[in-house]
Amino acid sequence: WTIILCYKVTVGKEKGETISHFLFICQLPYVATTKKKDSSLVLVSSKRKREKEASKMAGGSLAPVGVAKDRADQYQGRVTASVIIICVVGATGGSLFGYDIGISGGVTSMDGFLKPFFPTVYSKKNHVHQNNYCKYNNQGLAAFTSSLYLAGLVASLVASPVTRKYGRRASIICGGISFLVGATLNAAAINLAMLLLGRIMLGIGIGFGNQAVPLYLSEMAPTHLRGGLNMLFQLATTLGIFTANMINFGTQKLEPWGWRLSLGLAAVPAVLMTVGGILLPETPHSLIERGQMEKGRKILEKVRGTKNVNAEFQDLLDASELANSIEHPFRNILEKRNRPQLVMAIFMPTFQILTGINSILFYAPVLFQSMGFGGNASLYSSASTGAVLFSSTLISIATVDRLGRRFLLISGGIQMIICQIIVAIILGLKFGENQELSKTFSVLVVVVVCLFVLAFGWSWGPLGWTVPSEIFPLETRSAGQSITVAVNLLFTFIIAQSFLSLLCAFKFGIFLFFAGWVLVMTIFVCVFLPETKGVPIEEMILLWRRHWFWKKIVPGFPEVEESNNRKTNSVEMGGNNYS
Repeated sequence: WTIILCYKVTVGKEKGETISHFLFICQLPYVATTKKKDSSLVLVSSKRKREKEASKMAGGSLAPVGVAKDRADQYQGRVTASVIIICVVGATGGSLFGYDIGISGGVTSMDGFLKPFFPTVYSKKNHVHQNNYCKYNNQGLAAFTSSLYLAGLVASLVASPVTRKYGRRASIICGGISFLVGATLNAAAINLAMLLLGRIMLGIGIGFGNQAVPLYLSEMAPTHLRGGLNMLFQLATTLGIFTANMINFGTQKLEPWGWRLSLGLAAVPAVLMTVGGILLPETPHSLIERGQMEKGRKILEKVRGTKNVNAEFQDLLDASELANSIEHPFRNILEKRNRPQLVMAIFMPTFQILTGINSILFYAPVLFQSMGFGGNASLYSSASTGAVLFSSTLISIATVDRLGRRFLLISGGIQMIICQIIVAIILGLKFGENQELSKTFSVLVVVVVCLFVLAFGWSWGPLGWTVPSEIFPLETRSAGQSITVAVNLLFTFIIAQSFLSLLCAFKFGIFLFFAGWVLVMTIFVCVFLPETKGVPIEEMILLWRRHWFWKKIVPGFPEVEESNNRKTNSVEMGGNNYS
């Protein structure tokens, strides 16, 4: 039972103006209601009513951006063809990321690529007595894969102010052009320096694209379909991976120049992303944040399919008001009230990479060849994992807004742990340094790896991007997404650079290493992540204030008072006006 004490002071009586002050909330085992002429005392015993009244009295919401909780219930609109087309085209930015993940592993296993650039690796690969786990252990070869992600890390931080000041489309276009330049340099490379420069340009493209595209999708999608539409980014990523695997399967027969075609075809998704960025409209959130109110409302009406967008438009105005008062988003994101979002922005992408998925996707052909598969068989097996990843993402899109984020993350984590332990046992018992797997166990390994990829594809794969992109308020959203992308690319770089050495050192234990991390992240979700299904982006702060742990860290109602008192709009509560 809660006592909420408020009082209002009348000023400027000739104008009838009032100022309300939110004093405190305390818990007492008593229920009553009293009312005086110049003060209001509201006591609520029902949990549902308590939350409703508290929401209204705090300016309509507990969110520091002042978004009205009751306004969210007034959101109008439908799923329009316009918003579907916009989100599908916008999501093609994810195909850049996916194409590179899928293409690099196949290229690094091609003899035509290894001979001129990494002759030492080529020699070890064909040496009969070479340790199977260590055939590809070469830091230069690892740098070819990982340099892209280091460049992307730096670019994602640069992309944040660009995305905020010039819009989401500007970052999408920058990303597409950079990726196009990188693809051209890689396809025409005649030495290692040119090859690495191309990879750096690809990384810049991915840094900008990964920063802007998830934000674009989250802001364009209606609340009740935000999870599914946001996952189009991951779907495009998995489609890029599968496409790259199939291209490698074909180009590996075109020795010695097939690798150039594989790397050069990265220009296709780059062109799609650039053209999409030019043709697509800007998000209403970005337009309103940059002062283009009328244009922002028109876009909002278009994507919602109705003229009645007053409630959502008002929420965007309120959010942008505070967003524009923040001069340094990265400094603001470190404040105590943003602590839960910051933790999620760091740990969700960290855990996503520590599932070990990128090790399999980067080096699938290399990994399968290390297990004794032939060149064709290894590429075919990696293509199979790409197809499974794409299919499983469709499962996630269909279920995320019905089953929720937590259920998918937890169940996916459990399945991944089981699969990694099984693979480790098979390799530990049936595969040695100079001993290849039998055909039966080779097939079993591929099946279990596919089950692992399946679990990742409908859980941590898409949700590792979706959850961080939907939890930040507008004033820190761009900075928060930059942190998410930077952390993702940092750990992607670390794993890409170290995996071949870890495989050589840990052998089959590498799968147990990743299984341990999956256990940790599954516990993390159980304990610290609230369910975000169906919650409007601007109301996410409510989740942290109600969570058993985060409510001890996030400041309470007094901070809301300070924010709401800055506003000039009034929200009605039980016949009394509180402005």
